[in-house]
Order: sequence, then structure tokens, then C-alpha cells
Amino acid sequence: MAPEPPLLTMSGITKSFPGVRALDGVDLEVQAGEVHCLLGQNGAGKSTLIKVLAGAHQPDGGEITWRGAPVALKSPIAAMRLGIATIYQELDLVEGLSVAENIFLGHEPTTARFVVRTREGRTAAGALLKRLGHPEIDPASPVGALSAAQQQIVSMARALSHDVRLIVMDEPSAALDPDEVDNLFRIVASVTADGVAVVYISHRLEEIRRIGDRVTVLKDGRAVAVGLPAESTPTHDIVAMMTGRKVEYVFPPRTTSRPGADATEPVLTVEGLTRKGEFAPVDLELRPGEIVGLAGLVGSGRSEILETVYGARRPTAGRVKVAGKQLRPGSVRAAVAAGIGLAPEERKAQALLMLESVTRNVSVSSMSRFSRAGWIDRGAERRAAREATRELSLRPDNPDTPVRTLSGGNQQKAVLARWLLRGCRVLLLDEPTRGVDVGARAELYAVIRRLADEGLAVLLVSSEVPEVLGLADRVLVLREGRVVHTADARELDEHRVLDLVMEGSPTS
Repeated sequence: MAPEPPLLTMSGITKSFPGVRALDGVDLEVQAGEVHCLLGQNGAGKSTLIKVLAGAHQPDGGEITWRGAPVALKSPIAAMRLGIATIYQELDLVEGLSVAENIFLGHEPTTARFVVRTREGRTAAGALLKRLGHPEIDPASPVGALSAAQQQIVSMARALSHDVRLIVMDEPSAALDPDEVDNLFRIVASVTADGVAVVYISHRLEEIRRIGDRVTVLKDGRAVAVGLPAESTPTHDIVAMMTGRKVEYVFPPRTTSRPGADATEPVLTVEGLTRKGEFAPVDLELRPGEIVGLAGLVGSGRSEILETVYGARRPTAGRVKVAGKQLRPGSVRAAVAAGIGLAPEERKAQALLMLESVTRNVSVSSMSRFSRAGWIDRGAERRAAREATRELSLRPDNPDTPVRTLSGGNQQKAVLARWLLRGCRVLLLDEPTRGVDVGARAELYAVIRRLADEGLAVLLVSSEVPEVLGLADRVLVLREGRVVHTADARELDEHRVLDLVMEGSPTS
């Protein structure tokens, strides 16, 4: 008998945009029932390739075959009818609609007279959510009321509501805690056991080892490796293919003598800070030149602590002081005026003006510097933004570039440049490398360490324990809103931290 053809073959795919050749003869082959991991730095062509596969972009050249027959994916509907579903990193859910309405959007169960059968839809949605291991999600709930992790599950249920044969998952674990990642992998194993193929995109190389069967690596719009075995291909080789150079998963060395390391006065003092229902009393001190990390699972109160220190949330009790001066609770204006800056977890939604230039994004918190008799000195604004972004090696080196066109790493640099220009003394970083590729992560690590070495105080939150341990000088471990352990980062390892966040008890 002749062997079964691959489920999907993309051969010599090309795609150009004005001034950019995004895909330059890319090949991809996916077998039924496998997890095929697609790797590459930001700008390598991954997003363009999956949009071609989803029918959102039309290729300029090349051929796509589906179950051995040539196909033309003229639209997302055409791709879905073939059995190809795509779950993007930026979830395209409608927050005002219910869970069930989102799952069956566009193919709602209806009567013969096209009246939507709401009860039938909710029952079917509930069955899909149960299959995914989340029966607690109410099909009648508005999607906007769900957590990021729950919204991810709804997107997966929507994909499975069709007769899918291939699911593309773009950074599906980015907003999930370790338990949710384990559940995600269980779901992937379940669907692939039924013969459904998964194209899995992630910056977390350790996930590839756990879940992947084969790996294709893109660099600069070309496939530099196609169908490598995920389990046996060395990580260093994969990173070298992605970046074009050998890159260790290393962090910049901690300096033996940091500015302010021996200072008696902390720049940031948090005393008994509490927010009912989110986190119990937190006490911490942060000195100039020091990086303190908050480690814990999603829901442990990490981000809520940062946002309360920043004034975006009003505490139930406790005080925040900068250089000994108490801040007005729940006031972002007071925090910024005192020298606190925040790089939030969702930088696109919460920090960046996506339709504006790099200059405007960098200068937005310092506009009074450029005001002259009611007019903005655009030249001075642009020069200051360029100086701040050059200090961080933001690319491209053009302050007029729209920030939406930058890679994730360079967008994060734009946020950091904003606070450098403002002259902040305390920098709050919430998931600073989320959605950032391997090479750009190393650059951001170096930037963060250099800023600390120059005297900036940094309070860091990350879901990746190695990142916290590699960057921080001290670590506070959180579990269910309580600090259960505090230690020098060099006294901890990943296993110890995970033990504490799963089963730890508060320490004195």
C-alpha cells in the first residue's frame, strides 16, 4: 500500500510586503496526529506563514497541498472549511458576547427559520469545555469577565467546535500558569491521539521538548531547518539556527558592588500593603541598584502588588514610600511624580499607543519637558526620544517609526525608554519578556541589569522562574496572595521555588 501523504505540505512559499520579503521560499510539512513546532525569532516570518495557512494572506508564490491535493486558501472561511483552525496569541474573542456565543460564532445552531437555539448552543459549549478539562467555565458568562487563561480555553473550544484536522496555536502558553500549561499539553495530547495535527509556536524552548514531535526553524523569512526531531535536537543547535549565532540561556553577571547596595536608606518601602481578596500584607524594601523578584503562579497576587504600588489599584491597608515620603494611595499621578514607572504585562493594551510613533510613545509621560508657551517643541521631543532609545539599542534607529511595526522586544524597549526619559528611580516590570524571542530576551536581560548597575531600583514579576532567579538579587515567593519565603536569589533553584509556590507556608 502507498504511504499516506502528509496532511499539509507548504512548498516554496513566498510573500512580500512593500520593502520587505517576509517569506522567501519556505517549506513546511505536517503529518496527521503530530505536534509540529514552528520556531524563530520575532521577524523570522512565523506570523506571516501562519496567516498564509489561515487564509488571511495570499502567498506570492509556492504551493500548498492538503491531503495530497493542491489547494488555494483564499480566505479564513476557506481554510476553516478544509479543517484548519488558528488560535492567535492576541485572542480574537468578542468580549461582549457569552462563552457559548463566541464558541459557535458564525456557525450557531439554528432552527429551520434561522432562529438561534441558545440552550442547545450552551449545552454543546459546556460539553466542549468539559472535554478541555474546564467544566467550571459557564457557557452563559460574558467572555470579558474571564481570565486570560480561561479565554485561551474558550478559543480552543471554538476551534474544536469545527471539524478540524489541524490546529495552529500561536504562543498558547503565554498567559498560563504551570498547572494550566500541563492542562494545555493534556488537551494537545488528546486531540493528536484522535489524528488532529497541531502546529505549535512558542518562545519557550523547554515546552518544545515536552510536547513537540518535529521542529521547523525560520530565520529571516527562510526555513533553515525543516522537520527536525524535537526530542533529540540539541537546544544550542536550535538557538544557533534561530539567531545565526550561538546563544546561551544566560543572564548578565551580577556585579559585586552595585550603586546603593550598601545604602542604609531604601528608595522604595512597602509596609503592610494589603488588598482584600487579592494579597495579604506585603512588606519589602528596594534599594538603588537592586533587583527584587516576585515569584508565584498566576493568581498569586504578583501583578496586583505591582499595580497597587504604582497606584493603579487602591490598597485596603498599608503604605508605599519613595525615599521615605509616603505616597497617596491609589494615585498613579503621585507614583509617577515620585519616580515610579511601570512596564505592564499587556504592553500593547496598557502601555503603548499602537498607532503613534516611537517618539510619542517615549515622550508621553514627559510632555511638560517639551512644552513652550502652550506649544510642543517637536524637535526637542524627537531628539530626546532618539537619545533614550539609542541608549537601549532600539531598532530600527528611527524615532518616527510607528511602534506597531516593532518586534515585541523593541516595543518593550520603547516602554523602558519612556521611563528613562522620565528619570524614574523605581521601575516595576511585569512579565518583561512575554512574547519576546530568544535573542531579544538576552538583550533585555542585559538592559535591565545595566539599568540596575546604574542605580535604578527594579521590582520584577515573571511567570518564568529561571528568569526571576537569573535577574533578581532577592526573591519574594508568593502563594495565594501571601509571601511564603524571602531569600537571596543565589540560595534558590527552580525546584525549590516551585515547591514553595505549590505547597509553601508563610515564613516569618
